[in-house]
Amino acid sequence: MISFDKAYQEIREKHLVPLAARLELHLKEVFEKQPRVDRISCRAKAIDSFVKKAAKLNNDGSAKYSDPLEQIQDVVGARIVTFYRPDVEALTKMVETHFTPIEEKELSPNSEYEFGYFGKHFVLLLPSDVLVEGMPDQAPEIFELQIKTVFQHAWSEASHDLDYKEENEPLTFDDKRKIAFASAQAWGADNAFEEIARSRIVQFRKP
Repeated sequence: MISFDKAYQEIREKHLVPLAARLELHLKEVFEKQPRVDRISCRAKAIDSFVKKAAKLNNDGSAKYSDPLEQIQDVVGARIVTFYRPDVEALTKMVETHFTPIEEKELSPNSEYEFGYFGKHFVLLLPSDVLVEGMPDQAPEIFELQIKTVFQHAWSEASHDLDYKEENEPLTFDDKRKIAFASAQAWGADNAFEEIARSRIVQFRKP
């Protein structure tokens, strides 16, 4: 029997990579007139990332995913990076208008005294425009969309590179404190730019 990682590799190369390319074009068409969008990108989840996620365990030691090919929701992922947090609000309204949300959540640290990851996440039905005939049963019907400011994006990319790559040395306590401090600075930058944007950009001003 073929292993799930080999099965995923076959599905990824044949179906998910071209699906992600079609989805990226679709998203660019939907959001092309939205101002201050820095970038729109889509990707099929890398094989090593899929295998690592598929191997995750619950707190009781049981497998988190009994069928990773069916259960992992972000095998196709998209990201929109924009300038200011009010832009995230505007993009969220557009997402809710143009797509069918399955899940929507605002990710942030659990405590007001903590700093870490911030971002808007959606799980959405794949639009019919990007689907083609002949997709296998294991191909996804959904994709994950993240919307972030440039500061949220920069922090998450750099911290992920330092903390999650197996070839890196484990982070020390002080390393983690520095990363949290950088998150606090990014949060402060977002607040500062949002305040200026709300006073200067007409569409952000309250009536």
